[in-house]
Amino acid sequence: MDTTLPNNQQFNKFYIKHCKHLKLAGYQPKTVEAYSRAIRRIGNYFDCKVDNLSQDQLLDYFHDLLESHSWNTVKLDLYGLQFYYTHVLQKTWEHIPLIKKPKATRIPDILSIKQVNQLITATTVIDYRVFFFTAYSMGLRLSEGINLKIGDIDAGNMRVHIRDSKGNKDRFVPMPHKTLHTLRQFWQMRRHPEFIFPNRKRGINNAHLVDRPLERGGIQVAMKKVVDQLWSNKRISCHSLRHSYATHLLNEGVDLIELQSILGHVSLLTTARYTHLTSVTHDNAFKKINGIIDSVNISWGGKK
Repeated sequence: MDTTLPNNQQFNKFYIKHCKHLKLAGYQPKTVEAYSRAIRRIGNYFDCKVDNLSQDQLLDYFHDLLESHSWNTVKLDLYGLQFYYTHVLQKTWEHIPLIKKPKATRIPDILSIKQVNQLITATTVIDYRVFFFTAYSMGLRLSEGINLKIGDIDAGNMRVHIRDSKGNKDRFVPMPHKTLHTLRQFWQMRRHPEFIFPNRKRGINNAHLVDRPLERGGIQVAMKKVVDQLWSNKRISCHSLRHSYATHLLNEGVDLIELQSILGHVSLLTTARYTHLTSVTHDNAFKKINGIIDSVNISWGGKK
């Protein structure tokens, strides 16, 4: 579906107003872009006549959207349209009960510490190798690692200041001594005045630094290349390093509430899901189950 801005004066006037409201609402830039893109796409679909859409029209739109896009896109377009109706058109938004993502609970693939070592060692480009090590060693989201800056490193307290993360929240993350040493060595190679992981002109192998960090797409491509080389049957992404970090910490006895703070989870339930992935939890449960069942007697006497 077309996401270019339609050539309609009245629609564009409301679209600009929509963008202003989004920025003033304090949304993250990627959310602002997603909600803006939603209105451009919906505007093109309905020939800019989006002021009074019926349930049937919305059903057609989201049905067609799902044919070519993910459920996440459907969700973002729905939220973007709801924001548009509420703040721009100042109309009461009627809930659309027809749009409901199917529930699915999936357990992410987790790397062992040995496999994390294999992945980092197999990454040939030093920028990506150091990035993967840093992301794993502090349990960072991809965007958090990309946006790390020199001023975020607090060597005196051995911690890193994660700024403006998911939910517009800041937090402090423990920084291992080896991570600090690694980042200092890496900075000696790049010497960028602001970014820990700066991008470079004309590709990753050119020494000319630019004033922006590594690109998300380049990091993801590098991860996929290494994973395909090592484990073609595993579904491993950059976020898997964060999952693995959390699981390894729980295995070593780190308190669940402390881990929640480190990871920046709003709900403890989000952090608690990692307890299902730890070998310690599994072994303890298996031991207790056997202890209970062993206390139940079963005899082989009686009728046969």
